[in-house]
Amino acid sequence: MFFASKPPRLLQALYQLYFDPDMEKKNIAQKWLTQAQASAQAWHFCWCLLSPEKIPEVQFFGASTLHTKISRHWSDLPTDHHENLRMQLLTQVLRFSCGPKIVLTRLCVALASMALNLIPQAWSHPVADMVRAFQPNVEDDSTAVKESQGPPQAHCLALLELLTVLPEELQSSRLTRAHRGQLRGVLASEWTVVCPLLRQLLQNQDSSNQVKEKVMHCLSSWVGLDVPLEESQELVQDCFGTLSDPELFDTAVETIVNVLSQPDCQRYVGALVSLVPLVLGFREQLDAAAQNGNMETSHGLCRIAIAMGETHSRLLLENSGHWQEFLALVNMILFCTGIPGHYPVTETSSSLTLTFWYTLQDDILSFDEEKQAVYLQIYRPVYFQLVDVLLHKSQYPSQEEYESWSSDDKEQFRMYRIDISDTLMYVYEMLGSELLSNLYDKLGMQLMDPQYPVVWQDTEALLFGFQSIAETIDVNYSDVIPGLIGLIPRINISNVMLADTVMYTIGSLAEWLADHPVMLGSILPMVLQGLGKAELSVSSVSTLKRICRECRHDLGPFAQDILSVSQEVLVKEIHKSSQCIWLMQAMGFLLSALPVEEILGRLHILIGPHIQQLDTPNPSNKQTIVYVLGLLASLFTSLDINKQAESSEESTTLTLLHNKQNPVVVMLQQVFPLIESILTKWLHDSEVVEAVCGVFDKSVRTLLHDFGPVVAQLSEMLGRIYTTFPQASALDLTSQMIHIFSADDQHTSNIRVLTEVLTASTLSMFQQGKDEKSRNLFDLDIHFSKSNLASNISSKLCLSASLFFVSEFFFKHTHRKIESLEVIGGASPRSLTDHFSEVLLSLNRHYPVLLTQWLTETLQTPGFPSAHVSTEQKHTFTQQLLRYMEQTNKRRVKEIVKEFSLLCRGLQGWGYSDY
Repeated sequence: MFFASKPPRLLQALYQLYFDPDMEKKNIAQKWLTQAQASAQAWHFCWCLLSPEKIPEVQFFGASTLHTKISRHWSDLPTDHHENLRMQLLTQVLRFSCGPKIVLTRLCVALASMALNLIPQAWSHPVADMVRAFQPNVEDDSTAVKESQGPPQAHCLALLELLTVLPEELQSSRLTRAHRGQLRGVLASEWTVVCPLLRQLLQNQDSSNQVKEKVMHCLSSWVGLDVPLEESQELVQDCFGTLSDPELFDTAVETIVNVLSQPDCQRYVGALVSLVPLVLGFREQLDAAAQNGNMETSHGLCRIAIAMGETHSRLLLENSGHWQEFLALVNMILFCTGIPGHYPVTETSSSLTLTFWYTLQDDILSFDEEKQAVYLQIYRPVYFQLVDVLLHKSQYPSQEEYESWSSDDKEQFRMYRIDISDTLMYVYEMLGSELLSNLYDKLGMQLMDPQYPVVWQDTEALLFGFQSIAETIDVNYSDVIPGLIGLIPRINISNVMLADTVMYTIGSLAEWLADHPVMLGSILPMVLQGLGKAELSVSSVSTLKRICRECRHDLGPFAQDILSVSQEVLVKEIHKSSQCIWLMQAMGFLLSALPVEEILGRLHILIGPHIQQLDTPNPSNKQTIVYVLGLLASLFTSLDINKQAESSEESTTLTLLHNKQNPVVVMLQQVFPLIESILTKWLHDSEVVEAVCGVFDKSVRTLLHDFGPVVAQLSEMLGRIYTTFPQASALDLTSQMIHIFSADDQHTSNIRVLTEVLTASTLSMFQQGKDEKSRNLFDLDIHFSKSNLASNISSKLCLSASLFFVSEFFFKHTHRKIESLEVIGGASPRSLTDHFSEVLLSLNRHYPVLLTQWLTETLQTPGFPSAHVSTEQKHTFTQQLLRYMEQTNKRRVKEIVKEFSLLCRGLQGWGYSDY
């Protein structure tokens, strides 16, 4: 008993919840009050909490309790209490019509929830009844509840609040889709009662702005029910009339946008089209607001125009009788796109329009060819104007102004330019090569006409446009790219932001340069010039990397310059470590295409100074060592002479590859003693060990079988690393070696010994309870079982130890047990089934009782491990499997597992008995 027996405790809990600074006490009070709300007594104590002498916080809890009971415990209230509850609620809504607002709103929500529970059977016309109950001077049963009537405006606001929350409560209530749809239909039918009332209040000169705001909020709420626009048309027109009132402007904008954004409006073409002139009627107000820097007004009017155009562009396109009005609307949105000011500092509207241009273009291009041709004739000129507008909006402000921006403003502007870039790429689909010609002509005029005033922002914007298109569109066949390449060296890149865009533009043309290598000579000097500037670090390094990757086979004449400049900036530490990593990848691409006999010498020159830093392993230069190892790993990721051999037309390259060791292998063998020396100092440091393994991991992935000469040394080193201080990176590297050298008899012995050492070490840790390090060996074991090495290694120690590990591991980690049955049930290749038969046999040897329990419980799950097997079939499988495992009949166990696996895969009887 909450209220009946201990009313003081309820109030005490509420005061603790709202006012006690102790969070622990607040939490206790919250939990207790939640239980109180769920109790039967809550139907009674809530009214006492609403008494006038209580503070607003207590009253609010009382109103919230009412809503909780009605929305979640409605079935607990006897039917004969419904009418009394409705009268009491109406009484309380009227009593609180003058406030507090939070209490009034919760009471309205409670009454709305009650209405949803009663309509349509027990309360057929709730809206009409509510409106009548709030009318003054009407004496009937509903209005008899009007005790302590407040001023008429307060009752009017209370009624509007009630009408506003009613559709909102429907949207948020927990109902089935069918029931929600039924209630939506009943409420929508009552719009004929609500709409005239709202219009009367909005037109009434005696209505306060507070009432008018509430009217528009109410309209916004009801349009979510898809009420007919033709019935709301005049009310929406009245909302347009309130835009001239500064106090109502924001609310009117929100309401009109909500109305226009409803796709259902398209069912009422006449009503929708009639609103277009109203939108266009505010063009002069929009122009004036933009000119005067009135961001709030211009932003609101832009939102209205965009809502009309973006939501209904296809319908307005098809309405050919009003094409001029729609074209005017499109031009109004174009003005919004180019609204004066720099986004996001002095304007915030232009970004809203970008989705409209996607939508309009998609709609135009979706028509048949005949209609499309008509629309293109009208709107292609608009899209050419759009390109000019977008490039203007993408321009940087002056250097001084830009430096005054906050970091957040700069980031928003960067993202805004990305959105513009995406839009330009999309617009290219409509305008095609003519767009590139247009940009090229303007750039040529800027750079070649001595009378043209050179402004770096203009040049940067045009290059930005080229780059935006070239990043995603195949420009290899464009006839303006050679001219663009010829113009770029004429650009003065003293301005950092312009230089950045020049670099990115060159990078976007890397594939084109690969097909036109004769142009490399005019472009590379600019890239190398940028490479020496820290402020161009990201753009210059990424551009050089793209050129080295795409154009590597044509960079021979420039290799010396590229290598010299790259080595210089690396030694001077001009760039951050991440850019240095990219730069090393670029050097790998470059070296890969050089004659094999030159590579080793150039490698020594390039990385020699860095390798020297590995020769002094002491605690103070740990980060330097990790950094240098990262450089080597990055270099060896892309240095692949095999690709050169594959693409070379000369047989001499192939001959050299057969007769000489891979240069990367030679370098690895030379630095191996240094790496071992490093490990003697930092064998227990996971960061260093991971960096060491990274060098060999990248190398073995790139070199593949050419890595063979390093296998013996590396296998011994990995065993030492793992037995001393187990690292996941060592297991990952071992997995790569197994994958590549599993069928190579020359390396079988080394790989076998390494696998045995890792397995034995892991089992030792596992038996000591240190299984947090041993989980990675499970993946290695699966990788091992997939490889040919499993059959090539004669020793049974490795496999049996692995199976013992798996069995131990499975019973400590339930999800691995389930995985084993998923493998049998079809989650992996059928070739692995025999291996898991071995796992099951091993489990039976060590845990026969647990295995029986596990199989029985796991296979009871419906549909597991496959929907193809029935409960009876799973039971048969379990019984047969356990019987033959008890007899240690391996052959029969494998047959049973194989048959069950086929059954799970739906393949039984299809001739798949052989693996």
